[in-house]
Amino acid sequence: MRLLIHLRRLIWPSVLLLVSAGLVIFDQDVEPRVGLSLRLPGGVVGCLAAAWLGSRLFGLFADRRRRDKRPYPRLFRDLVAVLLFFAAIVASAALLLEQGLLGALAGSSLILAVLGFAIRNVVADTLSGIALGVEAPYRIGDWVDIEQVARGKVIEIGWRTTRVLTLDSTYMILPNSQIARRRIINYSAPKPQYRAQLSLKLAHEVPVDAAKEMILKAVGEARLIQTEPAPDVRVQELGSDGNSYAVRFWLSRFERDVDCRDELLSLIDRAMRKAKVPTPRMQIEMNRPRGKAMLPVDHETEVARIFGNPPAGAV
Repeated sequence: MRLLIHLRRLIWPSVLLLVSAGLVIFDQDVEPRVGLSLRLPGGVVGCLAAAWLGSRLFGLFADRRRRDKRPYPRLFRDLVAVLLFFAAIVASAALLLEQGLLGALAGSSLILAVLGFAIRNVVADTLSGIALGVEAPYRIGDWVDIEQVARGKVIEIGWRTTRVLTLDSTYMILPNSQIARRRIINYSAPKPQYRAQLSLKLAHEVPVDAAKEMILKAVGEARLIQTEPAPDVRVQELGSDGNSYAVRFWLSRFERDVDCRDELLSLIDRAMRKAKVPTPRMQIEMNRPRGKAMLPVDHETEVARIFGNPPAGAV
C-alpha cells in the first residue's frame, strides 16, 4: 500500500516528461499541423520535468533508506531538489538563449556571486545547514549538548537554523553556522542508552572497600537507573583531603539524567548519614624555621591570611 502511494507521486512528472519528449521527437510532424515549432518549449518543459521526477525519485529512495523510526531531516532532500531544478533552469536558459551550457553557467554564476555577497550571513548559515544535513551529527528527537550554546532536544532542523527545546522547556533557535563551529555531544546516538557518572569524596577514615560496598548498596535501591548493565564504583584519587570515587550507572534515555542523579545522591546521602561517615576535612600544615619563635599576634595573622579572616583585635 505504501509503495503504491509513492508510485502515484511519480505519475505526473513521468507523464510530463513523456509528453515533452514526444514534442521534441515528433516536432517535424506536429509543426505543419499547428503552424508552430514546439521543439524549444518541449525541451524546456522536459528539463523541468526531469528535475521534478529526479527529486521525487530521490525522496522515494530516502524514505526507503531511512535507518530507524526517527524523522529524517528534509534538508538533504531539499538540497538535492534545489540542485536538480537549478541544473534544469540553466539548461532551459541555454536552450532559450541559444548559447552553450558554459555561457549559461557563467551568467548564472555571476548573478549568484552578487547575491551571495549581499546575503553572505544567510549564505553562511545555509551552507552550514547543508554540511550538518549531509554529515547528520544529530536528527530530530536527539538529545544533544552543543558546547557553550545549548543542551536539549532537537525538534526541527532547517536551512538556516536548528530549533532546540531545553530541559527547562526553553525554545531556542540557533543559527547553523554557530552550531557548526562548536563541539556536539549526541546522547541519543548511536543508541539512546548511555552511561553517566557521579563524583564523590569521602574521608580517609572510611576504607576503600567499605566505601565502595556502602555506595553500591545505596545505588542498588535506585529505581530510575538500569540494572543491566549493573552500576559500579571506581576509585579516582587518594587525596590529602579525602578519597574520590566515581559512581557509574546506565540510563535508558537522556531526559532521565537529572532525576536519576537526584535519586542516587539522596540514597547515598541517606546511607552515609546512617553509617555516620565523617565528612572529608582539609588538612593544612604550617611550618616555621627551627629555633625561631612566633609571637601570638604573628600566629593569628598567618592563620587569618590562610583562611581569609581578620585577626583577633583587628579593626
